Amino acid sequence: MPDICPKCGLPKELCVCDVLNRETNRRIKVYTEKKKFRKYMTVVSGLQGEEMEKTAKELKHALACGGTSKNGIIELQGDHKAAVKKALLEMGYPEDSLDV
Repeated sequence: MPDICPKCGLPKELCVCDVLNRETNRRIKVYTEKKKFRKYMTVVSGLQGEEMEKTAKELKHALACGGTSKNGIIELQGDHKAAVKKALLEMGYPEDSLDV
């Protein structure tokens, strides 16, 4: 018997929890900060848990930059606001939930 997802009740192969999480009405905020030595850092906030870790990994890979995810935010090295918006849209996040 296949494993059953505790959230949606479907088999793990057909689980739709990650899609449902992306479609909820939360706001994802993307902005830049100036750090030490006049270096810019792009910050993505509004994601949680495993979704944040997975999204951070995909963003770092797509943008070819370094970064980290901690304390509920994703920090990417460099000024990537426009590219982050495009990458998040390609990952399936709705455009109306993004604040750039």
